[in-house]
Amino acid sequence: MGRWSSRGCWPGGRPRASASSRLGSWIVPADNALLAAGIGVIACGAAASTLGPWLMRRIPEPELEDGETKVLYASLAGRRATYWCGGLAALAGGILGWMLGLDAVLPAWLVLVVAGSVLGYIDARTRFLPSVIIWPTYFVVGAGLVAAALATGEWGSLRRAAIAGAIGFAVFYVLWFAFPRGVGFGDVRLSGLLGIALGWLGWGEFVSGLYGGFFLGAIVGIVLIAARIMTRKQMVPFGPFMLVGALAGVLLGAPLERLYAG
Repeated sequence: MGRWSSRGCWPGGRPRASASSRLGSWIVPADNALLAAGIGVIACGAAASTLGPWLMRRIPEPELEDGETKVLYASLAGRRATYWCGGLAALAGGILGWMLGLDAVLPAWLVLVVAGSVLGYIDARTRFLPSVIIWPTYFVVGAGLVAAALATGEWGSLRRAAIAGAIGFAVFYVLWFAFPRGVGFGDVRLSGLLGIALGWLGWGEFVSGLYGGFFLGAIVGIVLIAARIMTRKQMVPFGPFMLVGALAGVLLGAPLERLYAG
């Protein structure tokens, strides 16, 4: 009793909802959306505003190529970082709480929000995405998805998450290999992390979230070059666009998938 059936139904024949179909929207929120949004705002805002500056003071500097320079991580760890990391994380955490409600996957996404706000701020200021933040976040988010699968029985969502993460990493690896001046390897690492979280929710969220961020970054880069704010030889910090794209994928992925499917 209480086990999932092999045909995607609850015992007794009632169809179970997929991860994507349980997502809320701006008009119709998920179950317990207000509570989940409040948790997202408070937990993510407090964690990112505290953890962000702490990490910036302690993460090691990367080895630079000859003639390459960067802003020191430790020099970023001020009040500005506290406000930006905390504010962005609170905003994203609230949105995700509204969309996901008290779903079993919410903790994994809130961890990603905290790490993403710190990574996005660092990348915007330095054009580097520290691997010492990304790799542990893989482990924590992955563990959160496994826990969600254990709690809900959604092993298909976990399998899709793993496949989506591998696809995202592979595609961005090819882009990095072909256009190393346009895509950094930190972006490759981040693509797999975003891919597993988006993949759990659905293929629509994965495609629109991961590759929507890619196109958003490309469009902004073209506009900045056309406006002569930057040159072709300069790299646009791509991480923030990938993170915004992932959040947009949660918001728009399911509607776009239904629209595409007719």
